[in-house]
Amino acid sequence: MIRKVQVGEEAALETFLSRYPETSMFLRSNLAAHGVDGGDHPHVTDFWVSETKSGISGVFGRARNGFLMAQAPEASAGEWQAFAAALVGLEVAGMTGEADQVAAAITVLGLNDHLHLNAVEPLYRVLLDHLPQVAVEMRGPEAGDEDLLRGWWEGYLLDTGAAQDAEAAQRDAQKRIDAFQTGVQLLIEDGAPVAMAAINAQVKNMVQVGGVYVPPEKRNAGRGRAVTAGLLARARVKGAEVAVLFSNNDAASRAYEAIGFRRKGSYRVAILDHPRVVGA
Repeated sequence: MIRKVQVGEEAALETFLSRYPETSMFLRSNLAAHGVDGGDHPHVTDFWVSETKSGISGVFGRARNGFLMAQAPEASAGEWQAFAAALVGLEVAGMTGEADQVAAAITVLGLNDHLHLNAVEPLYRVLLDHLPQVAVEMRGPEAGDEDLLRGWWEGYLLDTGAAQDAEAAQRDAQKRIDAFQTGVQLLIEDGAPVAMAAINAQVKNMVQVGGVYVPPEKRNAGRGRAVTAGLLARARVKGAEVAVLFSNNDAASRAYEAIGFRRKGSYRVAILDHPRVVGA
């Protein structure tokens, strides 16, 4: 009921996924960066599709890092079961995407009892020409920022629940630094970094924001709004026109709404207590 995608089908995949831009950013950015012909990068993705007489009706993916993704709004129970069958023998670490679709996949894989995080978060979108003008100082990471950023990523992973304990946060912080080293921007006050935000996916004129973090002692002073607006102002200069993000808590949602983001749906982040091999 589903089949593996072959080289040469990239354009058809992108055409389908572009109909659902807000909830397809990881699928689309992985496709744009790495295609479908394999490789060793953690974001290289294997794709499967379901089809009707009209063409692709659903896309299912697994990245090399074990994270699953899907854009299959009309998938039947049989198609979700076929996706599970395609994953037998492969390691799964979690899944992100449109809330109901992730729930369907996690259920058919039998993983509901093995999640340390299963969060449904509001999904937001904004046109960048609607953002307020902000007078902030921003810069990318520099030599000497490593220890600061490592601590910030540890705090971010614990705050969002992406890491289940301090040991896991410490282990995963360096992976975040490596993954987003070119997308991170720092808010600067009096010559020192006070907050960070990152672009974690980009496709054509659309960017996805992630990694927004203000250390506890710097919170409740508008810095979350400032660093997000500053990040997107830079993205706009580089040609971005639309931004999306999903929000982890009410305070963050209020900050994003204050600079023009409007809710477009719900996004689920599901992370396993530890990676598991499907069918083992």
